[in-house]
Amino acid sequence: MSEQDKLPVTIIDDEEDMRASVSQWLDLSGFAPRTFDSATAALDQIDPDYPGVVISDVRMPGLDGLELLALLQKKDRTLPVIMITGHGDVTMAVEAMRAGAYDFVEKPFDPERLSDLVNRAGAARRLTIDNRLLRRELADGTVLLRQIMGDSAPVTRLRDTILDYAHADAPILITGERGAGRSLVARALHAAGPHAGHPFLTLNCAAEAPGHIEERVFSPDRSGNPPLLIAAGQGMVVLENISALPARLQARLGQTLTDGKMSDGTPIRARIATIADEKVADEVAGGQFSPGLYYVLSALEITTPPLRSVGQDVLMLFEHYVDRFAQDYDTARPDIGAEDAAALLEHDWPGNHRQLINIAERFVLRSRQGASAVREVLGEDIPEPTEAASEAKLRPLKDHVEAFERLQIEAALRRHHGAIAPVMDELALPRRTLNEKMAKYGISRTDFV
Repeated sequence: MSEQDKLPVTIIDDEEDMRASVSQWLDLSGFAPRTFDSATAALDQIDPDYPGVVISDVRMPGLDGLELLALLQKKDRTLPVIMITGHGDVTMAVEAMRAGAYDFVEKPFDPERLSDLVNRAGAARRLTIDNRLLRRELADGTVLLRQIMGDSAPVTRLRDTILDYAHADAPILITGERGAGRSLVARALHAAGPHAGHPFLTLNCAAEAPGHIEERVFSPDRSGNPPLLIAAGQGMVVLENISALPARLQARLGQTLTDGKMSDGTPIRARIATIADEKVADEVAGGQFSPGLYYVLSALEITTPPLRSVGQDVLMLFEHYVDRFAQDYDTARPDIGAEDAAALLEHDWPGNHRQLINIAERFVLRSRQGASAVREVLGEDIPEPTEAASEAKLRPLKDHVEAFERLQIEAALRRHHGAIAPVMDELALPRRTLNEKMAKYGISRTDFV
């Protein structure tokens, strides 16, 4: 693991031996510790987007641990702070937890337990920071353009619907084919909403035994952590493959969500998002999915469009991933020709975005061994026939012509690093015609400079 990938941990303690021992242990455990002998010195070095975890002694001269915790909470209430307390300071530990500390350890403590606490706190912190960055970028549209890319009508509607529904509290059902980006839509809904700083928790109902799921959803765990529906706070709980739950559990979940509280009266404040296949109505009709639970979970509904429905967006996405994999593998970016564009537009993409990403990576790797065609790489895929396959292959000639034009213009701009004059010469196009075509396809020369 590189240094930049290690979780940063700030250690604050006025005792030099304690600082050194904790730092050494965390360094050996794969973290990136830094130490301070006073809370005041550390406070200036911790900004609201600090990506790591803070460990602080409670009893220190000057600014003590509890005062530091209060100041850090003002900077960022989601920052995980682990407090070190002396023997017998149970009252102080309880006070720290009430004030918002992530957890505490009592001297002398087990270093393995401290590592485990830091690891769990770090995972929560990374998720918080990722969601925060996504939310900030969603506010100005950059992630919606980068992560949910495309200019087609279905993709534009999807982005608009995400922004509309993100600020609602009602449960939302996210439907669509597998690989069409349903999980990304769930994260975008959470990150663009007012509770983006709160937890984003997922539960795959087909991946665990029903008894274990029932414990996770409705009961505290062995460490006393609250059940899933409460642990999320005002965040989001995403349920996948919910039809895999036995009827009894579906009924219990539906009743609990309808009541809006747990059996002990604790109110449920989390938003519930459910990811389901596009044929979820058939599961309801067939008895696999409780109608009562379905209507609770589908107050709002959003559908991810299949890749075969987004037209030339397929080319934009493929180019994006080819660029990314060429950088990842430190190799020259292979050109995408007219035949490649035709193959991409003709394919019905039964695996949607996941399949396209795999094909892009394979295309880049094959191209390192010599020229390769997209059609050859696609031919290596196991075909998965869909009802829309025949329709997908019947694209009008206009789509192929426009796809070819766009690819040629972008390739020329890339070769000439965004310089317009040599592109005009290579393509034998007058300036006005080139400008019109670049505007038509949303091509900006600055992307190639």
